Amino acid sequence: MMMENYTAVHEFLLLGFPQIKGFKAIILFLLILTIYIMTLMINSMIIVLVSTRQQLHSPMYFFLQQLSCTEIMFMSVTVPNMLRVIWLEGATVSVIGCIAQTYIYCGIGTTECHLLAVMSYDRYLAICSPLHYTTIMSNKLQNSLVIYCWVFGLLATQVNLSFICQLEFCGPHVIDHFFCDLVPFVKLSCTNTQALQLEILIIAIPIMVIPFILIFISYICVFITILGISSTTGRKKTFSTCSSHLSVVTVFYGTLITIYLVPASGRSLTVNKFTALLYIVITPLFNPFIYSLRSKEIRAIMGNLLKTKDYDKNNT
Repeated sequence: MMMENYTAVHEFLLLGFPQIKGFKAIILFLLILTIYIMTLMINSMIIVLVSTRQQLHSPMYFFLQQLSCTEIMFMSVTVPNMLRVIWLEGATVSVIGCIAQTYIYCGIGTTECHLLAVMSYDRYLAICSPLHYTTIMSNKLQNSLVIYCWVFGLLATQVNLSFICQLEFCGPHVIDHFFCDLVPFVKLSCTNTQALQLEILIIAIPIMVIPFILIFISYICVFITILGISSTTGRKKTFSTCSSHLSVVTVFYGTLITIYLVPASGRSLTVNKFTALLYIVITPLFNPFIYSLRSKEIRAIMGNLLKTKDYDKNNT
């Protein structure tokens, strides 16, 4: 990793939320810890249910299971260290550790962007081509699409990594954030970063812009098809199936575009941090609730599990 570049600065200081101290910091720590534990439990439950329940062995739930996997990893890359930073009211991280976190975080985020696009394609086929859906969306295609999302996510981020490893850091060493986010991290370099900044904008096109456009086109076709359904009940049922995924896409892409593509001038660092907190902490918890509450199959399975537990308790 070109260790000779790190002679001046060997570690960074993450400030976290310097305006939140004392009792407020403890409250924030406990809140994020609770959300993190709940997210791990709920997403793990979805992974187990989809793996073990025959009625959930469909492409839609297979992709939902993959989304839950990425959410768990996405949070686990950032949240544990974030909790350490909040608890200590600022903590250090090595340069190599910062680079590793940036790479893994961006790689998983890129994978999720493309996975959401794949999920929209799945809904497009299911609603616009229902007669050919089972034939097209085979197990082979499902696995191929998921593998593509992961391979592309890690390879696309590798381009950023090759540029980042050439940066030199000679001070300052303070990052006003709660994790090693790409933009504030790169700003600390005393190397000319114009090429890297241009590369970030260019790579954002296949990472965020193209998947977002594909999702947008897919849902235009879906809504046109929904409007053509004569039955009001059928129209509502079909729209309900898609609206959950559309809600997830809106929150996830909305926050990402706000932080990484909208010019930061006029926006405070505090706003950036709380926006990042939204998609790192809140969205992974938000997603399974949306899908679970709108899915009759998952609600039915959960209801049966609770009834079985109550029955076992009453007979012991």
